[in-house]
Order: sequence, then structure tokens, then C-alpha cells
Amino acid sequence: MKSRWIFYITSVILITVMTVLFSTSKPTVVSQNDTEIGPVTKEQLQAIFKDAIKEEKRNRRFSLFSSNAAREDMATSNESSAGDSAKDSGGGFSETNTQVQGVDEADIVKTDGEYIYQLIDGKLNIIQAAPAKEMQLVTSLPFSHTFSPNQLFIYKDQLVVIGHSFRDVAPDAKSSQDKMIYPPRHFEATTAIVYNIKDAKNPKEIRRVEIEGNHVTSRRINNYVYLVSNKYPYYWIMEDTKIEDVELRPRFSDTANSKESSLIPYERIQYIPGSKDTNYTLIAAFDLDDSKKEASITSYLGSGDQLYMSKENIYIAVANYYGMPFREGSSDSPNTTVYKFSVSGEKVELHSSTEVPGTILNQFSMDEYKGTFRVATTKGDTWNNAKPSANNLYMYDENLNQIGSLSDLARGERIYSARFMGERIYIVTFKQVDPLFVIDASNPKSPKVLGELKIPGFSNYLHPYDENHLIGFGHDTKIMTDKSVRGEPIVYTDGVKISLFDVRDVSNPKEKFTEIIGGRGTYSPLNYDHKALLFSKEKGIFAFPITVYQNVEGKQYEQSFEFTGAYVYDINLEGITLKTKISHQTGGQYETWEGEIQRVLTIGDTVYAISPTKVSAYTLNDYQKIAEASLK
Repeated sequence: MKSRWIFYITSVILITVMTVLFSTSKPTVVSQNDTEIGPVTKEQLQAIFKDAIKEEKRNRRFSLFSSNAAREDMATSNESSAGDSAKDSGGGFSETNTQVQGVDEADIVKTDGEYIYQLIDGKLNIIQAAPAKEMQLVTSLPFSHTFSPNQLFIYKDQLVVIGHSFRDVAPDAKSSQDKMIYPPRHFEATTAIVYNIKDAKNPKEIRRVEIEGNHVTSRRINNYVYLVSNKYPYYWIMEDTKIEDVELRPRFSDTANSKESSLIPYERIQYIPGSKDTNYTLIAAFDLDDSKKEASITSYLGSGDQLYMSKENIYIAVANYYGMPFREGSSDSPNTTVYKFSVSGEKVELHSSTEVPGTILNQFSMDEYKGTFRVATTKGDTWNNAKPSANNLYMYDENLNQIGSLSDLARGERIYSARFMGERIYIVTFKQVDPLFVIDASNPKSPKVLGELKIPGFSNYLHPYDENHLIGFGHDTKIMTDKSVRGEPIVYTDGVKISLFDVRDVSNPKEKFTEIIGGRGTYSPLNYDHKALLFSKEKGIFAFPITVYQNVEGKQYEQSFEFTGAYVYDINLEGITLKTKISHQTGGQYETWEGEIQRVLTIGDTVYAISPTKVSAYTLNDYQKIAEASLK
């Protein structure tokens, strides 16, 4: 291990010298749809990993960002068309706020209109929620220390719990120590446990699907669940042991077939010739209507940490840090490879890929509309005045061939949020002020800016209100007169900001109404997790968890804690009105984990707030408390 670190440090020093002699040109947009994509053989897989070792030892493509550990960290879960907007389902209850209508996203809290299902502190709580006056915790299901749950799906009478599992792996007596999977005694996987909840008080496990690697994200379309994981193979063992046939394929298991895990067959591992990525991405698709039908496993060499899914395709994006040479003082930024998979039920197939200039902020920076894939990126360093960053919009056909683009938006800034709404696209960039761009994408070959609005602050998240109005959620900002070391004014975030944008006149968008909550230090999960929002235009509710701090007068860097819980607004074309504040905090001068509200949801005309220790219910018309139930 010590020698390996010496090698890495030496490599960084050598790279600094070598980049003076070897300059590499910037990557260009490359569409790989014409390259044959196929299964890998054992010999090809070994050659790919051997080439990767040689590549890193040559140092030509080594950078501070491309160490094995850094790439493995990037493979862990992050987890970013007008969505469902958390509107009522046919049963009269709210659903998770999703990006694409008809594509469900897993969350920490779900409801089926009668029960509330909550994942918290390593256990599953099932709360009888309706009628509200009889609300009570009916089941608390703990999980073993080898499984950490983090997301839920509900489908009919089934509950899917998704999480991270790990276990020790006993050596195979028939194999030599050198030929075992490396590391030999530890196995980590993304696991989905399916329960029958027809009797919600007594959930019964009916299936377990497991794919090796860190959980990236998951989706559900009707009766099909799609799990995505990323597995880093420890291919350096080939260098250390000199073993030619060391096993580096990922494993999977499905109790529909067997409780034992199996190596993914070579013919089910796909790769794109020329790709330098050595991570595996695995996609497991399984049918909730047929618990005996084995999951379909798609695996390919190529990592991914951002995912967008339409009803027909999955797009997985990864920033290509491995391809960046180290240059001292350089402001180069990576490009992003996007992999497209066609989806039909349990059938998931790698379709094509392309390299897009710049980096993608989150899932809302990607979209598919009428067969066209659209993506917004930032390229460059926002603080490099000599070579400032730029923001771009790219259009691709169904084979990921570029057909149009819009370049150099807001030079020197970066994208903070984006929203694709049919033929109209909204992008927010920021450095000192918040430009909201209104873009016409009716002709994908020639997108154009229709209008721009510059206001203080920025929006982390954009949500559709109607076809001519947009809700922005982010932060207010203040500019200090003192200059930074770069000679520019210092900008810092202040309170949480809500804006209602009027875009009826696309050439002259306006901030119709605005609301600022608290001061510096105020934050909401909605700033980074869209699933924290409950929005129903019909019921007049825009609710989200929040923790509020107020600025101390006369003291620029001091704030005082005021509130933790949830704010409930009514946002309409007449204004932004605070209806109520809901809190589970039990006193004290500081926020507590127990008092933080995770989600707000509705069942019929009742509003529910869920925290780690309590569920409370309120009437929708006047927000009077009906009841509360302890979860301890």
C-alpha cells in the first residue's frame, strides 16, 4: 500500500513536467452510435483491464481527479418534461413529486391513501393514516445491520424497499486464494426487497433482487422496477498477483430463480470499443406482477452518476474526469459521456452513446421530447476571467447525433437549475445575479433565446405552474462591497427565496411575486431534492420542509435559530401566501434531528407532516390539528 501511494505521488509530479511537453487537444463531440456495441469476451475483458493499468502507469491521462478512489466515490449515489407535481392520484392522495409523468421515483416516504410508509433510522414504519383521528403506528420493521434501506416504491399491494447491503463472503474451498473475487471477504450490493402489504400490519417478504455495486438511482414504470448500480472492479489485483484469469465480473441474485448469487455471463456484459471507463453499470429490471419471473440484468463497462428516464429510454451520464490531463493553474473542465438505453418492459438494451462538452448539473438538465434528446451543460471555470465558463444547450436525434445547439449563454456563470417544458426550456445561471433564460426549442436544429430576466438570487429548482408561469425555489443573495482575492465583489447566500415567474411575454419574462424566508443559514431539502415538495394547484398547497435562521442585527456573520419544520404556502396568480407553519420541534435553541420534518403529503382533505419521531394531521381548509401519532 505504501509503495502504491509513492507511485501516485510520483505520478502527479511527473505529470506536471510532462504536460509541458505533451499538450492534448480538448475532446470534441463524438457520437458512437455507428460503432458496433456488443458483448464482451473473457479475453477482451482481461485486455481492457490490462490496458487500463498500462494507461495509468504511463501517466499520460492521470490527473488529480482520476485516481481509483476518486472514481469509485463518484460512482456512489447522488441522487436531479413537466412532472406529476405531486398531484392527487385517482385515490385522492398525493404522490411523489417526479420529473416525468408516468415515471415514478423512489422516496423515503410514500402513501397508498390509507397507510403511510416511512424509512427512518434503519427501519420501516407503517402508519395507519386514514381516518386521521385513528392514526397510529401499526408496524415498525427493523432491518439487519447488513442492510441499510433508503428508498421506497408502492405498487398495488406491494412495497419495494431499496437499499445498500453488504456481507462477508466465505472463500471457495475449490478455488485458490489468488483466483477469488477481490477483495475476497467483502461483498456490497444494491438490494430491492419486495413485500406483500395486503395486510399492512404484517408485511411478508416475497422477493429479493440484488445487483453488485453502489446504488445510483431507481425508477418504476407501471409494474416494472429499474434498479441502477455502479460497480468498481479492483482490476489492480491483476498487476499485484500476475494472475491472468482473476475474476472481476460483478454478481447478481434474484430469489425468483435462486438465493445464491451468480457472476454475470460475459455475453451479458456490453461495451463500446474505444471507451476508457473501467467501471460497470448494472441495470436490473423486474416485474412486480410476476414474482417468479427472473429479473433482467443489463451490464456495460461505463460508469454513470446522473440518470434521466422517459417512458421509452434511460439516459445515464458521467463526467469524464479520467480523460483530463493535470495542468497546474488550468481551468479545463471535463466533458460528459451520455449512454442511451432503450426500454421495453424488462428488456433494457444499450442503444448508443455520445460525448457532450461540459458537465451536467443533475437529472433536470436532461430531457427527451418527441424523439429528441436535449441536455444543458456548463463548460469551464466560472472564476477564470481570461477564459470564462460558458453554458450550452445541445440537441440530439434518436441515435444521439447532434442536430442543434445554443452556445455561450451567460459567460462566466454556471447553471444552477433547468426545466424542460415541451417546446419551451428554462435555464437559470448565476454568479452575482440570477439570469432566467427563456428558450424556444420548437425547432431542435435551431434553438434560440426568446427572453432573459436578471434578478438578485438564484433558483436551485424550477417547477411548472402552468404553461405561462413558473415557480422558482432557491436563495436570495447579497453582494458585499469588499472585493475578493480575485478582485470581484463577494456574493453570499441569504434566506430561502420563492419566485413566481410570468412568461406570457416570452421576450420580457417577469418576476411576478417573490417571498424570502429567514436569513443566512436558512435551508430546505427542496434546494437539492425535488421529492421534498408537495404541490397541488387545485388544492392550493405548496409545502416543503425548512429550517429557518434569522440574521442578527449589526452582526454580519451571526445568525440565530428560529424554526425547523415545514412551511405551507398557497401560490397562485394573485400572490404567494403563507398558510401555516408545521413544527415537531420540542423546544431548545437549536434544530434537532427528531424535529426535522421529512415530507408533507395529503390524503383526501387532510394534510400530514412526517418527521423521524412523529406524524401529525391537519385539516386542509384551515390547518387545524386533527391528531398526531408517536413513532418512537
